[in-house]
Amino acid sequence: MPAPPRNNRAVGDVLANALQRTLEISTGRTVRRIETHISWVLLDGEHAWKIKKPVQFGFLNFTSLKLRHRACEDELRLNRRLAPTLYLDVVPIHGRPDAPCLGGGGEPIEYALRMRQFASGALLSERLASGCVNGALIDRLAARLAAFHQAAAIAPAVTAHGSAPQIRAQTARVLAGFGSQDAKGELGTLCAWCDTQGRDLAATFDRRKRQGWVRECHGDLHLQNIVALGDDITAFDCIEFDPDLRWIDVQCDIAFLTMDLAAHNRADLAWRFLDRWLEYHGDYAGLAVLRYYEVYRALVRALVIRLRHSEGLEAAGPDYVAVARSFVEAHNARLLITHGLSGSGKSYVAQRLLEVAGAIRLRSDVERKRLFGLSALDVSSARAPQGIYARAATQGTYEALYAASAVVLDAGYPVIVDATFLRAGERDAFRNLARRKGVRFSILYCHADHATLRERVQARRHRADDPSEADLAVLERQRVFCEPLTQAELLHCIEIDTGGPIDVQTLARRWLYESKPD
Repeated sequence: MPAPPRNNRAVGDVLANALQRTLEISTGRTVRRIETHISWVLLDGEHAWKIKKPVQFGFLNFTSLKLRHRACEDELRLNRRLAPTLYLDVVPIHGRPDAPCLGGGGEPIEYALRMRQFASGALLSERLASGCVNGALIDRLAARLAAFHQAAAIAPAVTAHGSAPQIRAQTARVLAGFGSQDAKGELGTLCAWCDTQGRDLAATFDRRKRQGWVRECHGDLHLQNIVALGDDITAFDCIEFDPDLRWIDVQCDIAFLTMDLAAHNRADLAWRFLDRWLEYHGDYAGLAVLRYYEVYRALVRALVIRLRHSEGLEAAGPDYVAVARSFVEAHNARLLITHGLSGSGKSYVAQRLLEVAGAIRLRSDVERKRLFGLSALDVSSARAPQGIYARAATQGTYEALYAASAVVLDAGYPVIVDATFLRAGERDAFRNLARRKGVRFSILYCHADHATLRERVQARRHRADDPSEADLAVLERQRVFCEPLTQAELLHCIEIDTGGPIDVQTLARRWLYESKPD
């Protein structure tokens, strides 16, 4: 890895220090300086001024003014996709390094990216540390990023972006960055795992490229690059310096976030984010590559910490190598289906369970609408063809749930299928699927008294904030044709009265560790 040019680096230090003093004089405020291994950022209380360092690493080259200017322009353009209110313009710097002037005439000596400064404590990493992150905030982030990924440009087939050889080469470069002293032991084991998985997944990587899942993404979705702006939350500071690190599989993009949440002991939020993002995209097949990308992202973060440390910069953080190992060891496939009438609390319990146990949820209300080209909260009567809730549509929904469950189980994840499963034949099909995949099968039977069911159904219809559109008429029909669990099914049943308190930790333990094999 080439070392940064000493003379250019020294000139850059002089410029950053002088510009800091200039801003303090012009604003009358203390200007805070932040340094990373590739840039300086000056915070003047209103704006953030970002200056690229004249450095070269294996993944970027900022050694010339032309390259730094282009990187600033690219950063402005790309980050306006997700954070248009933060990214303002690129400002030329004139004068001398020891006496710089923002704007002006003549030949620029440097360029600064000007951004709107956000409040201290607004970063997701900071809010997480202060206990100010809730499920609703994660839901908004999932919706924001899902819409971003849906609209992102798709990589042309003629490019190497997202291809199996490129993915394997990128992982190899990251591992090589740790040096030969780490070739044995823990990192050596991870290297062998990445090599094996890279070969085994090669066809899947290439298939996803052909299917259009490789897009112009953010590329750096860790917790310090996500910010809460009032009630909004979004990502900023995307990868601008290397298209290969930005034109990636959408699963590789979100893997940085799910990995980093888990690394900071909030796996519950990682699973919640993933649940919401998948609900929007329906990319359950992509879970086949998610774990590989999470390991890769953990190794990237570990290498960045090492680079910062070598530059004499603050380099604290989780043990990302250990985090990578935890993903390698995670493989706990099993299948749980819910059972109960509308309003029995199935979706509420499934939501809490997936966060605590760590699981992928498939919701019949969402997948039914997806079959008709509707999003989760679309009103079917307004847009969908008649018959969306007819028996044929219900059968198609269960077939879609079955197919997705098989894919997720093959990827090694626990699966929760959130549906009424009122007919024995529907339940038998999924029990047989579990048997065929060699995983444990459970039924989560949720129930409450009839008055509570009616109250919940009516309240949900009034709120209009849930994919389910079941009304009281649907509830009454369900009561008529519901087929009770058989004695054989009761052996795999976890029963819960949702009219009372719910101990989700105990529920998760019963499912993961106490359920009986078929």
